[in-house]
Amino acid sequence: MKQTYSEQDIRDIVAAQRRFFRTGTTLPVKWRIEQLKKLKAAVIAHAEDFTAALAEDLGRSEVEAYLCDVGPIIVEINEILSGLRRWSRPEHHWSGLMCFPSLITKVYKMPYGVSLVISPFNFPILLTIGVVAAAMSGGNTVVIKSSSKTTACTAALKHFFAEVFPPEYITLIDGGHDVADMCLAQRFDKIFYTGSPAVGKHVLAEAAKNLTPVTLELGGETGNWCIVRKDADLRDAARKIAFFKLTNAGQICININQIAVAEEVADTFIENLKSEFIRQIGEHAENNDEYPKMITDQAYDKCAKEAELYRERIVFGGRGTKETRKYAPTIIYPVDINEPIVQHELFCPLLPIVPFKDSEIDNLMDVIAEREHPLAMYVFTKDMRWANRVMQTQQFGGGCINEVCIHIMVKGVPFNGTGHSGMGAYHGEWGFREFTHPQTVLKGSTIFNLPLREHPYSGEAGKKKMRMLKLFER
Repeated sequence: MKQTYSEQDIRDIVAAQRRFFRTGTTLPVKWRIEQLKKLKAAVIAHAEDFTAALAEDLGRSEVEAYLCDVGPIIVEINEILSGLRRWSRPEHHWSGLMCFPSLITKVYKMPYGVSLVISPFNFPILLTIGVVAAAMSGGNTVVIKSSSKTTACTAALKHFFAEVFPPEYITLIDGGHDVADMCLAQRFDKIFYTGSPAVGKHVLAEAAKNLTPVTLELGGETGNWCIVRKDADLRDAARKIAFFKLTNAGQICININQIAVAEEVADTFIENLKSEFIRQIGEHAENNDEYPKMITDQAYDKCAKEAELYRERIVFGGRGTKETRKYAPTIIYPVDINEPIVQHELFCPLLPIVPFKDSEIDNLMDVIAEREHPLAMYVFTKDMRWANRVMQTQQFGGGCINEVCIHIMVKGVPFNGTGHSGMGAYHGEWGFREFTHPQTVLKGSTIFNLPLREHPYSGEAGKKKMRMLKLFER
């Protein structure tokens, strides 16, 4: 049963966590590792509960739920456990001649303190527990505000955290936007938000009132592009794109929002894409039990309404069942690069295709670069020189060449956005860094003091000091 919270309730929760943090209990790395092991064991024990909740909220099959939510959490915690001792060691630096007689300066990786994690609906288990694990690795306490749209997952998570950890360490708060705003009104030491750019701006504005550092993982306002050049392996590209667009019915922050396809191969590519959708999910995905559903009636209606605006150009799909909230993967072709459907994040199974002349690829990339930075970019081509140049000159969170999405599964690399697709990064050591502050401490000497920094700065003494300073700076 969902609990009703008042501002005082939330204030008390934050105060209790702050008192607990000040005891120093979370600081020893050994203690953090013990808690992370406890978290991992609990995730494994509750895997069936999470799978059932994901089926209820999003219509996810058991395999997709484990592939996309439960399994990656275990992998993430394993990576943290294997590296945490190394990541958390203080760095030792030689202080340098300018700081003589100090010889050693240390950089300590200190937790921020009491953190707020606001998680989304699309991957409610992974993007809650995964972020909490990063916060724990840094030695923080955590208040979680989970999505009100995923009632089953939120209930499962609330029971899960209450069973595994005391509320002064980790606690989950449910409720709607009003509860989220009550949380944001508190003075936290760190905020991590995953969701839309519009709400991200609100989170940032509220955090600014307390100058709280914020991590934002957003979807990007003008969506993630996939580029298919005329020399691409069209069958391979279609297979991978179809798999990705079917996953969670397109409700993924790094999913393909629109595809730009060289007009020389557009017809062939579209036929391959149709064939792959049918091969992987059947001709009527909306009737397939394995196919996920839209999160709410409003999300379904928004998807269906936008599809109707392009009804005459739908070449595949365009069907849905309101009662089950399932809308089939839908190919819309041709679409101009300046049409409204490619000017915003879709977050649904619609897939507009923008044709371009392959010889004018640089013009296309210039248009994309002028828009808000996406969270992801994917290119399919045999021209590795061009592909590498794109990946090193375009601004986006992360991406793949001749592949989709799996860049986020690589150990040791960050997951991040830039500009309207976010700020900050996490996963593995990057998550540890995101939830810790590098604190520099110089150890001075009482035996000998260097008069170089002291007055006088004029006359012969000043000249000598200038000569020494220039010598030190070489």
